[in-house]
Amino acid sequence: MSRKVDFLFIFSAIILFGAISWPIDADPVEDKQALIDFLNNIPHSQPLIWNENSPVCNNWTGVTCNGDNSRVISLQLPGFGFRGSIPPNTLSRLSAIQILSLRSNAISGSFPSDLYKLENLTKLYLQFNQFTGPLPLNFSVWRKNLTVVDISNNGFNGSIPSSISDLTHLTALNLANNSLSGEIPDVNIPSLQQLDLSDNNLTGTLPLSFQRFPSWVFSGNNVSTGNAVPPPLPVRPPDAKPSKTKTKVSQTAILGIALGGCVLGFVLVALMMFMCYSIKNRKDEYPTQSQKKEDSSEEKISDREEKNNRLVFFEGCGLAFNLEDLLRASAEVLGKGSLGTTYKAALEDGSAVVVKRLKEISVSKKEFEQQMEVVGNIRHENVTALRAFYYSKDEKLTVYDYYEPGSVSAMLHGILKLFLYLVLLTCSVSYTNSDFAGQRGEDRAPLDWESRLRIAIGAARGISHIHTQGGAKLVHGNIKASNIFINSEGYGCISDVGLATIMSPVPTPLIWAAGYRAPEVTDARKAMRASDVYSFGVLLLELLTGKSPVHATGGDEVVHLVRWVNSVVREEWTAEVFDVELSRYPHIQEELVEMLQIGMACVVRVPEQRPKMADVVKMVEEIRQLDTGNPPSSDNNLEI
Repeated sequence: MSRKVDFLFIFSAIILFGAISWPIDADPVEDKQALIDFLNNIPHSQPLIWNENSPVCNNWTGVTCNGDNSRVISLQLPGFGFRGSIPPNTLSRLSAIQILSLRSNAISGSFPSDLYKLENLTKLYLQFNQFTGPLPLNFSVWRKNLTVVDISNNGFNGSIPSSISDLTHLTALNLANNSLSGEIPDVNIPSLQQLDLSDNNLTGTLPLSFQRFPSWVFSGNNVSTGNAVPPPLPVRPPDAKPSKTKTKVSQTAILGIALGGCVLGFVLVALMMFMCYSIKNRKDEYPTQSQKKEDSSEEKISDREEKNNRLVFFEGCGLAFNLEDLLRASAEVLGKGSLGTTYKAALEDGSAVVVKRLKEISVSKKEFEQQMEVVGNIRHENVTALRAFYYSKDEKLTVYDYYEPGSVSAMLHGILKLFLYLVLLTCSVSYTNSDFAGQRGEDRAPLDWESRLRIAIGAARGISHIHTQGGAKLVHGNIKASNIFINSEGYGCISDVGLATIMSPVPTPLIWAAGYRAPEVTDARKAMRASDVYSFGVLLLELLTGKSPVHATGGDEVVHLVRWVNSVVREEWTAEVFDVELSRYPHIQEELVEMLQIGMACVVRVPEQRPKMADVVKMVEEIRQLDTGNPPSSDNNLEI
């Protein structure tokens, strides 16, 4: 009898111990099955490491559980190529989930009804997908916990529901780059710190509760600020959301573009009038001399004016215009950077050229002309030819060919257009909301992988050729996506060669340019070939990720692309690095990884450890043999 009692005691103890220890080792069975059902019913292009025989809480990519592994509380699956609608009755079963991130996929359909059942949700990230239809009418289901909502860069339409005011704990709301219409509701959420409603179709007057936010938050809409101070030109920053400091810089820069354009028009007009007046006065200085001396003096004056105030053209440019023609031309601002403002000038004969108005030249006229001679004599299919330049005390201009598709930066991130027309005695600025489409806006077509590969190959060839010029001492010094265009063969073509070395040092570098600058460069005038390699590496990462070299997160944090890529790769989440737009092209994974390795080799911190540009050309060309008429670079006897 006692043996039976001992056996029952031991058996009960085992059962009790197992019951106590079970939650520690067991999987959340129901949540695990919900995740399996989700994965099995939605197409995806990137492999996802979810093994049904392994513990979901410890080994499944993107899944986080609570402390005792009894429930899934976080699901983060960005950039895995999910497409189609979210399968019903799958994610809704994850009732304990707090963080859900499905950003940067291709998920379509209306707002997922499954999410209404996730009452414990605190952060929701659905940006950069293909959702359509109206927003949820009843946000109150998440009133207790929801703090962050980012559903930007989709196709949501309809009005913004007033029920958002029920989210009393909300700190960040991003609805940018959708098709939302109607008036902005008067939503008073004291906890709301970050807001972005830009690039929609919103109308009406800005509610008082939203007038505490910066003007770029509402750019790209037709919204009146009412009694608030009207914002400057409705231009959104290059990335999703800048820091407070960046907002001030952005507004100032945009205002500077407009004012700078007008100033240029007046300066050029005044310069022409001064020239005419000066010539006339100098003629009048010799009324009492003989006709022979008068003629001789006038000839000398004319020669001197012609020599000192004219455009200097390079051989073979085939252009025929003068300063007066530029004054008559209508001008469109293409961009403004640390070197000056760039315009597209449409001449009377129907042709167009690019004119860069340089600022802060730190060298003498002789040194300027010598540098322009070196650059102007470069002839290479991947280097934008310098056609002419102009130097006077008040103005320094460079003239290039105009490339219709625009810069690579515009192709990747969207183009910011500001139309500025210069007429002989008139200066006016005109713009429309469509001219200010932001990053990933409707003004850009997605760049396919082969186009990006050609851009990289062409830019590499061009930079390598530049490094062989000027006695192998020439350095570009300002390589970035906005200085790269596409030639007739579809290859990258680099512009603004050699300008950085003749400019005055910029006390506070523009944050956009700083993203390309090598860590050892404190003065752009002292850039080295190794620093050009670094900047080209940043360009490669930009082509691969689709991200700007410096961009903002959902908060005030500024993220440098190089650091971000290094951190993601270090955590072995390489698939998240690549632009979601590239997921539509099959069989390029190896090529993407090869290009990523080249880019990371170029951006190492120690200059001596970076490859030479000639070697970079070889590596990039070997990724794929493209069938094109544009031959491989012949610099330094390169072979592929």
